[in-house]
Amino acid sequence: MLIADEFFLIAHNDSRGKAKLHPSATGLGLAAGLLAELILFGQITVSGGLVTVLDRRPPADALAHTVLDQLIGESQHQAVRTWLAFLSQSSTTSVGERLARAGVLRRQENRRLLRTTVSYLPIDLNAAAWPATRLRALVERPEQPLVSDATLLGLVAAAGLTREVLWSAGPRAHHRLATLVQSLPAPLKELVVHTEAAVGAAVLRGIP
Repeated sequence: MLIADEFFLIAHNDSRGKAKLHPSATGLGLAAGLLAELILFGQITVSGGLVTVLDRRPPADALAHTVLDQLIGESQHQAVRTWLAFLSQSSTTSVGERLARAGVLRRQENRRLLRTTVSYLPIDLNAAAWPATRLRALVERPEQPLVSDATLLGLVAAAGLTREVLWSAGPRAHHRLATLVQSLPAPLKELVVHTEAAVGAAVLRGIP
């Protein structure tokens, strides 16, 4: 499962598909997850606050392909914070749809008066809860996790979801989490830093 998919499940670890976070924090965390996937695919990098495309060949995943096309098509915009803000507007829907296509979630439309909202409900509650359980186990082990897992941990912390993973862990686990984030490759560590700043600013401004 890709980074943004696991982030989505951690952020919506609920039988009703309800988000645990402020909507802007959820969207920004998912946007960062989508950028992180492209970094790990070797298609983009992040440095000095800018996103640079390294490889224009389309990735296998359809959503990653769409995001890469957007980066290429709007190459005049390179700021990480700009792309986080832009992608966050649709990231919850796009990642939710990807998980629905994969058979992990079920799309449900809710009609109230003149408004229709969409939620994504877990098909298997255990499967939906697994990413948070898995990350907690990784933090408690002495072995170095995969870069993708350490990145996911960093984005979880940046968005304010740490309690969903380390809900009963002690100080040692929290220190371990911070150490893992600091050991990330530079582009991913910078992405985590920008995500945390963007989430903080959005929540302070009360952006829905």
